[in-house]
Amino acid sequence: MSTLKYGLEGKVVVVTGGSRGIGLEIARELLVQEAKVVICGRKPEALAEAAQQLGGTGLMTMQAHIAKEQDVENLFAAVMDACGRVDVLINNVGMNLITPFVADTEFSLWQKIMDTNLSGTFLCSRRASRIMREQKGGKIVNVSSIAGRKASPGMGIYGIAKAGIEMLTKVLASELAQFNIQVNAVAPSMVRTEFSKPFWSNSDIYEQIVRTIPLGRIAEPLDVVHPVLFLASDAANFITGQTIVVDGGATAI
Repeated sequence: MSTLKYGLEGKVVVVTGGSRGIGLEIARELLVQEAKVVICGRKPEALAEAAQQLGGTGLMTMQAHIAKEQDVENLFAAVMDACGRVDVLINNVGMNLITPFVADTEFSLWQKIMDTNLSGTFLCSRRASRIMREQKGGKIVNVSSIAGRKASPGMGIYGIAKAGIEMLTKVLASELAQFNIQVNAVAPSMVRTEFSKPFWSNSDIYEQIVRTIPLGRIAEPLDVVHPVLFLASDAANFITGQTIVVDGGATAI
């Protein structure tokens, strides 16, 4: 729990993939900041567990598969019915399946990874931006990855999708600036979550990774949460089209 204040009290914030990992910690900190938080996810049982963990008032959970256009339409319609506005969208959903050799990957696997990471970010951003244009303001924060900047074994399609998210961030920032909508991204290195557990739970692999990080450790979820909340706050009103790299210096060497 943080003592930092971001001025997000009463803001309506939608967090995709908010039932676990980084998304869950973003939602937890937003509730501390007294925001009205809507988390969405595909699995009702995961949403129920997240709601139990987070507790408190100001939280809503909604089932949605963000790679499905109608699910996204239903999600934002429900948010508008319940809250009347959307101040911030945090596109956090991400998934990867190990792809040792992209050139031999089945198209169905390519499509699944691209749909969840890139198409879902597009669909949610498109829908939220329509609401924000009517409001004449809002913020979109995308969770990317340094995998989108450097080719890594087994992360090929995931990296391509995340690179697409960074360009989508720039394009939307340019197009939506006239409506007072800021669009930015955060690109972390490996974060200690269930998503990356196969890597950091193996001591040999962990040591290899840490040797590439000047700060000498992998990121914890809160290392990513605070840059996200900064970009969602009024302190970032003159920042748009940017990606903050959160990697302990890994890409600086």
